[in-house]
Amino acid sequence: MEKIDKLDKKILSILSKNARIPFKDVAAECGVSRAAIHQRVQRLVEEGVIMGSGFDVNPKSLGYTTCTYVGMNLERGSMYKDVVKCLLEIPEIVECHFTTGGYTMLLKLFARDNEQLMDLLNNKLQGIPGVVSTETLISLEQSIKREIPVSIEE
Repeated sequence: MEKIDKLDKKILSILSKNARIPFKDVAAECGVSRAAIHQRVQRLVEEGVIMGSGFDVNPKSLGYTTCTYVGMNLERGSMYKDVVKCLLEIPEIVECHFTTGGYTMLLKLFARDNEQLMDLLNNKLQGIPGVVSTETLISLEQSIKREIPVSIEE
């Protein structure tokens, strides 16, 4: 990965606040050409600095009213990759993290209601070979969702 310079950071700062801003507006704010912005953004994507550029769909608009975090413990941490293969088959799971602390893994999932959540927990997650326990935390409200700040000064 090439070094990220001050212009890259300024571009990232602008895009992290509004990913849909036209490149001509980014160029004007940065004092460079639109072509320069396009080339920089393309390089940042290719290097994995910028990950994704899609839309966030509100799960509630699709009928998924329950956001849940599930802490999972495995028989052995080495089973992680096999468990992830099984989790990939459950479309309601939107995030999966291999963690330290009280859980081997932490999942984020959405369910339509408590009945579906119970089915996901009892019939899908707890039935995966190697899963020894789960703890469920239901999110009542998401108060903050943002990108990591990009500091231009350095």
